[in-house]
Amino acid sequence: MRATELIEIINSLVEQRVPTFLWGAPGIGKSSIVKQIAKERGVGFIDLRLALMDPTDLKGIPFYDKESHTALWAPPAFLPREGEGILFLDELNSAPPSVQASAYQLILDRKVGEYELPDGWAIVAAGNREGDRGVTYRMPTPLANRFVHFEMEVSTEDWRFWAYKNGVNEAIISYISYKNEHLFTFEAKSEAKSFATPRSWEFVNSILNGNISKELLLDTLSGAVGREVAVSFLSFIKVMHKLPNIENILSTGSGEYSDEIDVLYALSTGLVSACLRDKNEEYLENLLIYTLGLKGEFAVMIVQDLQRNGITMEHSKAFKEWVQKFAYLLA
Repeated sequence: MRATELIEIINSLVEQRVPTFLWGAPGIGKSSIVKQIAKERGVGFIDLRLALMDPTDLKGIPFYDKESHTALWAPPAFLPREGEGILFLDELNSAPPSVQASAYQLILDRKVGEYELPDGWAIVAAGNREGDRGVTYRMPTPLANRFVHFEMEVSTEDWRFWAYKNGVNEAIISYISYKNEHLFTFEAKSEAKSFATPRSWEFVNSILNGNISKELLLDTLSGAVGREVAVSFLSFIKVMHKLPNIENILSTGSGEYSDEIDVLYALSTGLVSACLRDKNEEYLENLLIYTLGLKGEFAVMIVQDLQRNGITMEHSKAFKEWVQKFAYLLA
């Protein structure tokens, strides 16, 4: 399922306190969407990496109680005591069976040892699939049956929406729009240590924002997304100097047009980013006028990206003309 669909579903299940398990390949953003849900709901978020834990980390350490003459468990301080939130059990199926057994009690009874999960907290877990070359343990059937299971897929459209919203470098958004297949190049049978994923493109964004010299840039990017993708990406960046003047287009509604596909992808991303940075009604009107001369698929991509990011344009005179011209592509 796509991230946008999963966000809606998990939101509903969190509301009902139904334990949810999110499966997917490494680096596709499983933990990110759960964290986003918590942020948008305005509740707490605790991320527990179970693969790094021992059984006592969840259950706590036993101690002798003098008054009752019994052994009690001192619960860990990192578990929530009050309020509302999402307890995220990441890498659950990568945890040893003994740790999974401790998690099972927490998921089944919402308590473990002397600890009880507050009513306002929901449990969401995630893990890599068994065929993804990660360290995984087969999840016991009783534990698996305590979850509602979903498998997350990589969606370029969803990623582009997220990238615009989070200020990802325009060159990266343009490139992924142009080369969809390079958003995620992970192959379970490959021995490559570096490959492209939504997570590794975040690394690329940080690299581009850094001060790495041009001589070292290719090797650095290769370490994040692999050599082949890095070479292709840097080649694509070279088309950026061919772009028409974006400021002039937004100010006047006119400008040069290109027939080169890679230039059109870069131009479309640049125009959308500029409009999102400065939500000026005049800019929007001029942009719509300019898109009337663009190839249809790029005019539609620009408008859909703007709409997905909350820009309304139904009131625009130019948009009415735009709809008449490109309605056949929207059917």
